[in-house]
Amino acid sequence: MRPFRIAKAHARRVPALGVAFFLALGLFAPQAHAAESPSTPAAPKARTAAPPHAVPVPKSPDTPEDPRPLASQTQGRPTAPTAGGTVNTPATARTARQLAACDTAAFTGKSGAALVQQVGSAGLDCVNTLFTLTGDNAKAAFNEAQMVTVADALRDTAAAYPGDNSTSAGQLVLFLRAGYYVQWYHPDATGPYGAALRTSIRGALDAFFAAPHSKDVSEANGATLAEAVTLIDSARENARYTGVVKRLLDGYTGGWTGSMAAAVGNTATVIERGFELPEFTAALQADPTFATSLASFVTRNAAGLTGSDPVTTVGIQIGNLVAVDGLRAQGRPIVKDLVNRYPLVGNTGPLTMNLLWFAEKKDPGNCSYYGTCDVPAKLVPLVLKSDHTCNPNLRIRSQSMTAQQNADTCTSLVNQDAFFHRVVKDNGPVADDRNTSLEVVVFDDYYNYSLYAWEMYNIAVDNGGMYEEGKPAEPGNQARFIAHQADWLRPSFQIWNLNHEYTHYLDGRYDMYGDFDAGMTTPTIWWVEGLAEYVSYSYRGAHYDDAVTQAGKGSYPLSTLFDSTYDNADSTRVYNWGYLAVRYMLQSHPQDVDALLAKYRVGDWNGARTLLKTTIGTRYDADFATWLKACAADNCGSLPTTRAPLCAAADTRQYDKNCRRDGVAATTGNYGYSFLYLPAGVKQLTITTAGGTGNADLYYNGPSWATSSSYRAKSTGSGNGESLTIADPPAGWVYFSLYAQQGFDGVTVTTTYN
Repeated sequence: MRPFRIAKAHARRVPALGVAFFLALGLFAPQAHAAESPSTPAAPKARTAAPPHAVPVPKSPDTPEDPRPLASQTQGRPTAPTAGGTVNTPATARTARQLAACDTAAFTGKSGAALVQQVGSAGLDCVNTLFTLTGDNAKAAFNEAQMVTVADALRDTAAAYPGDNSTSAGQLVLFLRAGYYVQWYHPDATGPYGAALRTSIRGALDAFFAAPHSKDVSEANGATLAEAVTLIDSARENARYTGVVKRLLDGYTGGWTGSMAAAVGNTATVIERGFELPEFTAALQADPTFATSLASFVTRNAAGLTGSDPVTTVGIQIGNLVAVDGLRAQGRPIVKDLVNRYPLVGNTGPLTMNLLWFAEKKDPGNCSYYGTCDVPAKLVPLVLKSDHTCNPNLRIRSQSMTAQQNADTCTSLVNQDAFFHRVVKDNGPVADDRNTSLEVVVFDDYYNYSLYAWEMYNIAVDNGGMYEEGKPAEPGNQARFIAHQADWLRPSFQIWNLNHEYTHYLDGRYDMYGDFDAGMTTPTIWWVEGLAEYVSYSYRGAHYDDAVTQAGKGSYPLSTLFDSTYDNADSTRVYNWGYLAVRYMLQSHPQDVDALLAKYRVGDWNGARTLLKTTIGTRYDADFATWLKACAADNCGSLPTTRAPLCAAADTRQYDKNCRRDGVAATTGNYGYSFLYLPAGVKQLTITTAGGTGNADLYYNGPSWATSSSYRAKSTGSGNGESLTIADPPAGWVYFSLYAQQGFDGVTVTTTYN
């Protein structure tokens, strides 16, 4: 569910825009206490035009649908008719019980006048269920002869259409819509539709839209009108009724609400899918006033833009004008005017950002004409109004995160460092890696992520987030994780994929030599995605239900998982099975993992491949299968425990590289003071605490004594499982302390540095 460390040159995936966790650790600040002064030693970017590299990454299945236009919204099957009534409950929401209650046989067993009488006498909800017909029922209800009969009945009824549904015109329209829908998806059942139906449907629509009362601005008329507008597209008569669309757009005002607003909103489908039909684009070429009506429709009603209104929905379709060669001359000045007329953020953002996508992706190389070349730089401060620095190596830019949310996120990431290094046992960054800092970008929700991130960072957005490693050897390169809050989990605050993606940053910096392309020389996905899943779930103490379920299926030998790539594996194999493979290797064969990482860290991709496929080969497959069975029973095991040696200094407060002290204790409100000497050139210092009783909070203050009121970093979770990772600490004596939020005893404190 998460993208890999995509290099900037290969993360530039174009979204189809309109045509186109984890738990953050809480911080509890203890009371301040004066520190005693024990005797101590004296203290001595650019955006790339490279072709996009598509690595599809699924969103969370819990990501909510948003009715507003989305920057990542993709069009479904081309010209497929819309399902269900637009002003009634859609058929897809109907149950089989309701369908039976409607008595399908009442429609499938009649023809001619009897069929027309049955359709007219049925309720709209009943007719709406017919969208679900298949097989023989579909053929009996919706063969061409039946459709012609009902279309001709609509023609005759429309002649005296009274502007409401008293003559059952709505049922006739909805039946025809259902027929086109079923025939599109089940043509073998219904049989083909040909010239006879085309003649009849044109007669029916001509008559309806010519009826004087079809122009009434009323809720009663709007209900049938909205369905008739959709029927235009269902019958693929988009080109014939451009005049009807234009009439509705020209007449619309903010006073049109309810079904009348729905009728206007439905013209968006007629327009959008019309662009797939040559005759529709030809009609627009012959009538330039259609484009000007679209533009006027937006500018006249701009005060009502909300992002979920008919004006936004229809206005976005203006962008299609610049996507068609023969219409580009009409569309360019309109798109240019609208993109520059309305703000990029706020209620007008959905319109302007979608039109901007058309200008950039469908009329590329013309940002100077549109006046949009500087939009990515302009958007960053407009959208990301919160800028928080965790430490010199970690920065969070967000739309609206609170101070506490920023602090919690910083704590979660900083503490994850120590966990990661304990797992991979690295000796510092790989050679030539200058990604010393990470920028975490957090949008308020998936909607805002999809609307803005594509332009701000030139990435694909139909995913759960994106990590860009870039070119780590290049000076000034900025590693960046672009994410969004999991708004479906509110009021709980969570950044979707946070710890998974942070693992990619750490893995790329400490395990994988070079950039993304280098790491993809041979199949490494089982490791990079499996490790990210393993660290994310293990660090958070979360049970990986999906992976345990997959273990019970035993779908893959270990040797096959070593071959996983983004191209040959689905998300289940990449993430669930990657996790299982990495967890098994870390627990059962840590020496092999050490040997593998030694090769990854120097870029010996072929050597790593030989280790996996020849040295190991299928040797562990049988044991892996046995392990999977145990894991499926929720007995997946744990990592081998490795403890640092005891510290040797006589002063029990003094620590050194890779050593520990056991039995550390302090009474409530007091401190356990500690220090260690760091030589020049230390890149990273990690201090961890574990075990014992009570509640000890960890504080670090560099070259000065650390207290709860004087510190540079802290870890203050409940219990004694604290961890701090300090990047580029100063040389010489540095100080840290444990504060007894509650009297503690038996705590183990470990220090490591590289």
